[in-house]
Amino acid sequence: MHQILEMIENKEYKKLHQKLQTMKPADIAEILHNLSDKNFLLVFRLLPKDFAIEVFSSMDSNEQAKLSKLINIDELRELVKELNFDDKIDFLEEIPAQLVKRILQNCQEQERTLINQFLNYPEYSAGSLMTIEFVDLKKEMTVKEAIDHIRKTGFKKETIYTCYVIDAFRKLEGIISLKDIILADKNKKIKDLMEKDFISITTTEDQEEIAEIFKKYDLLAVPVVDLENRLVGIITVDDIIDVIEEENTEDFHKMAALQPTEKEYINSEVFSLVKQRLPWLAILMISATFTGSIIEKFESVLSKVTALTVFMPMLMGTGGNAGSQSSTLVIRSIALGEVECEDILKILWKEFRVSLLVGVSLAIVNFARIFFIENYSILIALAVSITLFITIILAEMIGGALPILAKLLRLDPAIMASPVLTTILDTLVLVTYFSISKIILNI
Repeated sequence: MHQILEMIENKEYKKLHQKLQTMKPADIAEILHNLSDKNFLLVFRLLPKDFAIEVFSSMDSNEQAKLSKLINIDELRELVKELNFDDKIDFLEEIPAQLVKRILQNCQEQERTLINQFLNYPEYSAGSLMTIEFVDLKKEMTVKEAIDHIRKTGFKKETIYTCYVIDAFRKLEGIISLKDIILADKNKKIKDLMEKDFISITTTEDQEEIAEIFKKYDLLAVPVVDLENRLVGIITVDDIIDVIEEENTEDFHKMAALQPTEKEYINSEVFSLVKQRLPWLAILMISATFTGSIIEKFESVLSKVTALTVFMPMLMGTGGNAGSQSSTLVIRSIALGEVECEDILKILWKEFRVSLLVGVSLAIVNFARIFFIENYSILIALAVSITLFITIILAEMIGGALPILAKLLRLDPAIMASPVLTTILDTLVLVTYFSISKIILNI
C-alpha cells in the first residue's frame, strides 16, 4: 500500500502500471478501498481492460457503486458489458434503477430481456444467484464432438469442470464431468457416460437451503432448473461462500438483537445504525418492565429481608448465561443440519441431564460461599442456592427448546438468542426466587 501511494505521489505511472499487473485482482481491490476518490479512479484507469474487469468483480458492492459514480456512463457500459453474467446481475441489483436503465440502453434486446428476467427473481433465491455461463452438451454427441464444443465455447463460461446434458427443449437429462469426458474413448456417446442421478434446484429455492445442499453433497456447482425442468443456469461454490458469509452475519446480528444489514460496519451511517438497533432495544426495554412489576409485587418480601436484593443480579445473570449456552449450541446445530424439529424431546432430555449436574455443582459452591464465607444465615443461603438450582434447569431447558419452537413457527432460530432469552429468564428467575424465599423464610 505504501509503495503504491509513493508511486502515485511521485507520478511514476508507468512503473505503477507495471506493478499493478503483477498483483492479484483481490489485492488491488483492497488497495482501492483505502484510496481517495481521485487516486481510486487514477489507479483503476491504469489497469489493462481485461484485468480491470477482474478487479471490478473482486470489489465489494460499495466500491463498485463508488466507481460507477466516478466514471462516465460509456465507460460503465463497457465495463458491465464484459463482466461475467452473474457478476453483472449482482452489480445491477445494487445500483439505482435509473442507472440500470441507462446502462442497458445499448444492449441487444435478447440480453436486455434476459437481464430483466434475472433482476425480477426474488432476492436471495437461486434465480438471483445463478449464472447462465455454463457448458451444455447433447446426449447424442461423441466424446470428440463434446471436447471440440468445450474448446470452442468454454473460454466464455464460468466453469467447464462439470457439463450439463440437455435435450432439444433444454430439459436437463444428465451431468458429466470434464474428467470423464477426457478419459473416455473419443467415439463413446455422451449418453453412455453421463450421470442421470444428479442434484438440481429450482429458481425459487432459498439461498440458505442451497448452501445446505452444497455442504451435504460436497458440490462445486449445481444446475438450476425451472418448473418444467429446463436448465436455466448454474450456481457455483464461490457464490455459495458469499451466501454463507451473509447468512452467518445475519445470524450474528439477530443473536445480538440487531436488524440485519448488508453494509459493512465501517461504511454504515450513524443514523442507519440507530435504526438497526433502536427497535429491538425498545422492545426489550418494554418487556423488561415485567421484571420491575415482579419486584414491585414482592416488595414486602424485600422490605423484610433486604439481603435478598444482593443476590438478584447473580441469579439473573447466571440464568441468562446458562440459557445462552444451550441456545447457542442448538442454534448452531440447526444451522449445520445436525438437529431437526422432531429432535426436540432428545434435546430437552439432554439439556435436563446437563442442567441437573451443572445446577447441583453451582448450588453447592454457592451455598458454601454465602453461608461460610459471606456469613449470611443458613436459610438465606438455602433459598438462594435452591433458586440457583431451579434457575439452571429452567435456563438450559428453555434455551434448548426456544430455537426449535422458532423453527416450527417458521421463524429464524437466531432471534431466540441472548437478548430475548435473557428477558424471558429474568422474569422466571425473579418469580422463582421470591416464591422460594417466602416459603423458606416464612415471610
